[in-house]
Amino acid sequence: MNEDRIAGTAKDFAGKTENAFGKAAGDAESQASGRAREMAGKAQNLYGQAKDAVQDAADTATDYAKDMYNHRGDAIRDGQDALARKVHDNPIGSLVTAGAIGFALALLLARPARRPPRGRYYS
Repeated sequence: MNEDRIAGTAKDFAGKTENAFGKAAGDAESQASGRAREMAGKAQNLYGQAKDAVQDAADTATDYAKDMYNHRGDAIRDGQDALARKVHDNPIGSLVTAGAIGFALALLLARPARRPPRGRYYS
């Protein structure tokens, strides 16, 4: 919990109290001031909640990245093992897939360079 949430809750409570005193005294100005302070407190509390949520998400992402970095060898090894099992289980399909990828790369790399368009407006 951060200071925005604490201050927002305090303002909200103060606004409710001021509003209640304004109602009891019949003072419309105190009521309006209390409602305004209450709304400002709620807004500040929501802002604090949003900051906490962003901080929690950033902490979770950081922890996940650190975990992946610390166990990168395991992840790479697992991926290699899974690929080896797929190739072992289906060698013909793997060969066809590798050939298709190689063919697509060859088409992309051997394509001639694009020429700029020629014409009246392209000089």
